[in-house]
Amino acid sequence: MAKEMFDRSKPHVNVGTMGHVDHGKTTLTAAITKVLGMQGGADFRAFDTIDNAPEE
Repeated sequence: MAKEMFDRSKPHVNVGTMGHVDHGKTTLTAAITKVLGMQGGADFRAFDTIDNAPEE
């Protein structure tokens, strides 16, 4: 069974945020995905679905 070629025609960007706790990183990420989603550049992710890391 042959593997399919990976299509690299779509631009891909990883964005990281750093900052102190409760300083708006998740809110900023939700706003960025909302704007990019309206422009067709990303899939919108709601605020409550972004921070899904396990609690320490």
